[in-house]
Amino acid sequence: MLVLLASIFVVHIATVIMLFVSTIANVWVVSDLRAESVGLWKNCTIGGCGDSLSYAGEDALKAVQAFMILSIIFSVISLVVFVFQLFTMEKGNRFFLSGATLLVCWLCVMVGASIYTHHYANSSKNGYEKSHHGYSFILTWICFCFSFIVGILYLVLRKK
Repeated sequence: MLVLLASIFVVHIATVIMLFVSTIANVWVVSDLRAESVGLWKNCTIGGCGDSLSYAGEDALKAVQAFMILSIIFSVISLVVFVFQLFTMEKGNRFFLSGATLLVCWLCVMVGASIYTHHYANSSKNGYEKSHHGYSFILTWICFCFSFIVGILYLVLRKK
């Protein structure tokens, strides 16, 4: 049981780190023709990153930014609640609060990534004729899976 809790804790920490990286890094869409990438915050080229997102003022992008930040906040809160419950909760109880908080994180990741996928993942909107998804976009969907799995495991597991 201790090994299972430790491994879930490690996956939860990895999810928090990947959420930070995917939200901060500007590699959501990468151009196939030029060495350029687009993220949630900036457009990056070989010369550096600038504030030249063509769709920076759109509500959909602001919603993606907000949901990704909320997912980080809920994931960190869930991690703190889990550690708190681990040391204060009576034996036999379940980790409901940390699981529910992580499932809210999962919901925020799903909404943010879905909005980005719908509005900006295709090449007509991001300004590139040919492009592919960058590692930040892929990390976001990996975090989506991990946060769901760990959230469900928190709800199912009992402290022994």
